[in-house]
Amino acid sequence: MRRGNIIKLVVLVLLVAAAVALSIKPLVDPVKGVLLGLDLRGGVHLVLQAEPNKDGTPITKDDIDKAKAIIEKRVNDLGVSEPIVQTDYDKMRIVVDLAGVTDPDKAVDILKTTAKLTFRDPQGNVVLEGDDLKDAKGGQGQVSGYVVNLSFSSEGAKKFGDLTTQLIGQRLGVYLDDDLLTNPTVNTPILNGQAEITGYDTLESAANDAVLMRSGSLPVSMSIAEKRQVGASLGVDSLNKSIQAGLYGLIFIFLFMLVFYRIPGAVANFSLFVYALIVLWVFWGFRVVLTLPGIAGFILSVGMAVDFNIIIYERIKEEIRAGKSLRAGVESGFSRAFITVIDAHVTTLIAALTLYYFGTGAIKGFALTLGVGIVVTLFTGITFTRTVLRWIVGTSPKMNTTWFGVRRDG
Repeated sequence: MRRGNIIKLVVLVLLVAAAVALSIKPLVDPVKGVLLGLDLRGGVHLVLQAEPNKDGTPITKDDIDKAKAIIEKRVNDLGVSEPIVQTDYDKMRIVVDLAGVTDPDKAVDILKTTAKLTFRDPQGNVVLEGDDLKDAKGGQGQVSGYVVNLSFSSEGAKKFGDLTTQLIGQRLGVYLDDDLLTNPTVNTPILNGQAEITGYDTLESAANDAVLMRSGSLPVSMSIAEKRQVGASLGVDSLNKSIQAGLYGLIFIFLFMLVFYRIPGAVANFSLFVYALIVLWVFWGFRVVLTLPGIAGFILSVGMAVDFNIIIYERIKEEIRAGKSLRAGVESGFSRAFITVIDAHVTTLIAALTLYYFGTGAIKGFALTLGVGIVVTLFTGITFTRTVLRWIVGTSPKMNTTWFGVRRDG
């Protein structure tokens, strides 16, 4: 028994050490470690409205889904970490939250532009579209200025080669929507599937157009229904107040558990510390975006973790008052309370999963952090708290029951 207890203790120490080690990066640099949402970090909130088609055809959900996929690709090409892009089929809108973006006008220009790439002959007729474009990158021109380098697919390369063969000595207009990008004279056929659009004054403008070309054209025209910028200072203030409130709550919980449950309370407090480290690592490792509703979900899951321990400890105290030894009281208390605790947490987990599946935006953030917290609560409660209490009563079976918050008469 003594050897088994030592082994269990060593395993627990290793688990705690691993939790601490894995949490070092998000603890040392929480801003870079844990991703913060728009309400905590600041950024841009946009609502894009699909405009009616000029030919009168109705806008479908498929059009909105395709537009969402293209907008997500554009946002990712901009380098925005963990953007939130959601659809509103009732109003045919797309809602975009870009945390950390400081230039809303640039974001608007890139996201709402239809970006239909076309090549036109001297008479203005569209002779080739950008559907066969494989890649587009902004870069430095060979002589001067900045350019967008185009790369076509094998089929697109053949079409472009045939087109440039037909237009030798004539001008080939390159348009993005109705804006003329360049109008060069074709001197020789271009057969290798590579082309270069010149005339850009800055690398940024070339890179922005490359993003639009690379992502493809939107199936519907979009307008800005709402544009709102959230200041970084407001986000930092919200985060600081949330952290402050959380710390006050944790201090109160720690004191409550120590006063009412003594040694089991100390175990619960340490278990809560391990729980927080594991949750923090999960948020960082799986790139969970933390928002104010997400913090609320995390705080609620902390309450569930405390509730887990209180239910167990009250059962243990009842068993000890009934005359059982500490060891028997711990075993019986866990056995009696286990089903109740599991039922409560599984029910809440089902509710969190339902909210995540059917909810949007803030609701998803709340449900995700709550669900993660519940799973980690069950893990730490079953593996950590139970094992530590067993080790304590196994090594000190004659301990006074007052250390478990129980006074026996006589």
